Amino acid sequence: MAELWIDPVDLEKRDLFRGPPGGPPPPDPATRFRFVKRDKGGHSPGYDVRDANGVVWSVKLGREAQAEVVTSRLLWAIGFHQLPTYYLSGWTVTGLVGDEGEVDQSNGGRFRPEIPGYSPIGEWRWDENPLSNSYAMGGLVVAMMIINNWDLKTSNNKLYEVTGGDGSKRRWYVVRDLGASLGSNEQAQWIRWSRLRGAQGSKNDLEDFEKAGFIDGVENGHVKFAYRGPNDWIGKAITPGHVRWTAKLMSRLSDQQWRDAFRAAGYTPEHTARFIAKFREKIATGLTLQ
Repeated sequence: MAELWIDPVDLEKRDLFRGPPGGPPPPDPATRFRFVKRDKGGHSPGYDVRDANGVVWSVKLGREAQAEVVTSRLLWAIGFHQLPTYYLSGWTVTGLVGDEGEVDQSNGGRFRPEIPGYSPIGEWRWDENPLSNSYAMGGLVVAMMIINNWDLKTSNNKLYEVTGGDGSKRRWYVVRDLGASLGSNEQAQWIRWSRLRGAQGSKNDLEDFEKAGFIDGVENGHVKFAYRGPNDWIGKAITPGHVRWTAKLMSRLSDQQWRDAFRAAGYTPEHTARFIAKFREKIATGLTLQ
């Protein structure tokens, strides 16, 4: 079980502004990052860049950047393994256009470091892994529904080999690239009718997140989530107990911890308050689900 989830006995003390431990210090916005390569995977543009200390950072731009920083902190807070991520609202990359090119990035970016001893060694499927029937895996699915992550594809699920200071090795099951969250997790009706694959919901959209549903009911002992689109089978085996388990963990977060998670991602106080209110609404629903 420790490969997926560790009981967060210190949950109330976790620093959600700093986020998951490990790796180098947070990136310095005053640094001129050196371009390494473009990231051509996924829907959002990005780069790999190197800072003055030699640390290579994976940078994601666009609407996903803020959402990923918040949601990765929330998953880590309730015990699931996550890598450190940070948000810079403005930064500079050199070498992007020719050898001497320099571009000021006015759009924010998610920065995730390459950490020695943390090696991605493969992917894992929601329904075919040694922990697929564990209670924590069910709780993780519920967490995906609470944050409205609609991009539940296998390529976002990374298996890491983590090497300790004494040379010991352990594995982590990690849901990575959480940017398709904090919006609507319902696929547009015209896409469902046409059976197209691709964009399903919205990302980092406050109004969509506020309007989105959570649970439509319980049928034959299983929860019916207000989730529509590809991969909706992932939530078919979830019970009310799984929902209460995750909601109870999230309910332990303090007001300050919630605010710190959103502050780390550069959200305004007004938007932060509205996002938190919707989260608390979902958590209250989960706690009382029968």
